[in-house]
Amino acid sequence: MENTKNSIYKVVTSTGTGTGFKIEGKDFLITNYHVVEGSKVVAVENHKQDKFKAQVVMVNPEVDLAFLQVDALRDAKGEIRLEKEVEVKNLHKVYINGFPFGLPFTVTEGVVSAFDQPMGQRKYIQTDAAVNSGNSGGPMLNSEGVLVGITTSKFKDADNVGFGIKHTDLIKEVEDFHFSDGKYRLKCNSCDEFIDKASKFCASCGKSIDSSVFDEFEKSYITKIIDETLTQNGFDTVLCTTGHEYWSFHKGTALVRIFTSGDDFLFATSPLNELPKKNLQALLGYLVSGKESPYILGVTNDKIYVSYRVHLSDFYGEEKEIVQKNFGLFPQKAEELSNFFHTEFACEKSMESKRE
Repeated sequence: MENTKNSIYKVVTSTGTGTGFKIEGKDFLITNYHVVEGSKVVAVENHKQDKFKAQVVMVNPEVDLAFLQVDALRDAKGEIRLEKEVEVKNLHKVYINGFPFGLPFTVTEGVVSAFDQPMGQRKYIQTDAAVNSGNSGGPMLNSEGVLVGITTSKFKDADNVGFGIKHTDLIKEVEDFHFSDGKYRLKCNSCDEFIDKASKFCASCGKSIDSSVFDEFEKSYITKIIDETLTQNGFDTVLCTTGHEYWSFHKGTALVRIFTSGDDFLFATSPLNELPKKNLQALLGYLVSGKESPYILGVTNDKIYVSYRVHLSDFYGEEKEIVQKNFGLFPQKAEELSNFFHTEFACEKSMESKRE
């Protein structure tokens, strides 16, 4: 199954992370609807941490499935096989592939406890492999790398139990979808038609439609400000966003994180370089010199950081333009300092740095 991880991606939205994957013969990615709910454009990231922008092109909330069109990955070969006749039985081994809690790619082994478990109005595969937030939307594979289910963690009180949408449910959605224009569409499960405009009723069969499926989540005031700031400085906010009021991206090799802490502060921080073992006097002198104000240099766990912190109330007063400018310049400053400490003080770049 080693090749299958090349077809599995982290899905990143303004509310959190999930997993998506690509099957043989199709140019779209598959994930859970609840992973992308409230978003029409998201980011996907491969196991090498390369990020790509994705359009949500099909949603079916009833089945909890969604398709993503990623133009940059259209030619990427899907390594995961979807076969109608694959056998799924109790006690068969399955492998949960994904990015639990937004962490790096992992594979978790489990055993099928029930291959036809009724939950609500549908039937699922039940496994003893614990499914964590972030695994949702990922492939549940057998030992041959064939898809048997799509992992879902929307059942909140299922401790030490995992559930998967049956592969036969996915086959139906894949066979019905024949669009490549990038439009957002909702599947009507009554007549199998696709709806591309918000409506209270399906135009084909008259079934009532939840038009809120077409709505995007409203951004917070702070999110709007940071998105505006990053855009003005040349960043794509879809690719920078990592969660609610959380941004994580690289400027050059430097990893930049911007996030709120409680209801009080907004932080920007970057782990720049590892602290060398020798000749520290000049380096430590520079770190406490205050030369990089308003940014603060410090050391935590033998790692050099640059950071910037403001109270959220600063975005509502006379200081707004100044602090917004400082956040906008922070990524460039992080890159400059990382290179400076590497060149001037022989500090190795941090393990979080992007490898050149």
